[in-house]
Amino acid sequence: MIPEIREKFNADFTSEKYENFKNILMEMYQHQPNFREAETPFFIPEILKDRLLEACNQLTDMVVRPDLKEITQPALYHENIIVPREDAHTTFLQMDFGVCLDQNGDSYPMLIEIQGFPSVYFFQYMASKAYKAAYDLPAHLTSYFNGFDNDSYKKLMYDIIVGESDPKNVVLLEIEPELQNTYIDMLSTSVELGIAVVCVTQVIKKEKKLYYLDALGQEVEIQKIYNRVIFDELYQRDDLKMQFSFTDELDVEWIGHPNWFYRISKYLMPYLKNKYVPETVFLQEHTALPDDLENYVLKPLFSFAGAGVIIDLTKDDIEKITDRANYILQRKVTYEPVLKSPNEPVKVEIRMLMVWPKNDERPFVVNNLVRLSKGKMIGVKYNKDKDWVGGSVGFHEG
Repeated sequence: MIPEIREKFNADFTSEKYENFKNILMEMYQHQPNFREAETPFFIPEILKDRLLEACNQLTDMVVRPDLKEITQPALYHENIIVPREDAHTTFLQMDFGVCLDQNGDSYPMLIEIQGFPSVYFFQYMASKAYKAAYDLPAHLTSYFNGFDNDSYKKLMYDIIVGESDPKNVVLLEIEPELQNTYIDMLSTSVELGIAVVCVTQVIKKEKKLYYLDALGQEVEIQKIYNRVIFDELYQRDDLKMQFSFTDELDVEWIGHPNWFYRISKYLMPYLKNKYVPETVFLQEHTALPDDLENYVLKPLFSFAGAGVIIDLTKDDIEKITDRANYILQRKVTYEPVLKSPNEPVKVEIRMLMVWPKNDERPFVVNNLVRLSKGKMIGVKYNKDKDWVGGSVGFHEG
């Protein structure tokens, strides 16, 4: 992965530099991330960068189809998840790729998941700056795409989320945000854009309007909501005392309309036929199960953060499924340990962070998120007590 840069990084690496990196992150907003940030960034070679951008462009062709809403309407399977005032297209788009190898030994991305929901756009803004500062990386390395840098990226996000509104009338909405693993991203978003982070239980409803209390205890009208609430979590929390429902007719603009979480998700995967996409089918349409089930993964359509995924699959697992319409069967992607660490090599998953401004014809890539793993899967529970794993960012030669 850009061998000369990787070799120099590994040779120069010290635990002191890693501690400095974490201190830089903490000092930015006086808050320590609630998840493990990896010791190293990922250095993206030219061939992988080109293939990632090609994959995103080809898969975007499906997202911009004029009949996308018709195709994905069954994803809005119940009236209690349909939010009024849906806009013409998603605002945020992510594509997750496992890094594999082709027959020539070159890195090759395979799609794992696609999302129409915001990711940690501002933590990646933080992480890229912290890695560069702590490790004195070459100046020409960048985590951004399409010509963006720190300043232009921040302006783009401001224009998308706040726009012409007064920032005080724009909120980032979440369930108990301070307790979320991604709170550092919300804090960064709040500071950099000047908007409030508000819990769903703190929202006040008066007729069709919503309000929150500012630091002085004054009611402030909410005109735009940068939504970070996942309905799967919301419906599991019957302890939350809320004055409004997402399905209410409200005088607010959703920045990242909630319906797109369902429309562009695992639900779209079976419709994506591409060299960068593993074979994926709706479980209810798979009348004859494959004989090699061990080479497939079972995924619930609308879960979040890997909940409910079965990777060591058997026929007994499938026979226990009563709501087959809520699952997809996907051929496993073989992640190759392409990143050299001081001990065992590391597997890489890269999320391409995309945005789709209102008046643009297509979404485009702006940044990326990388997750490093030495375990069977990407995720905390598969990487306990391991080093050089966790959240990271990919740098390429700009």
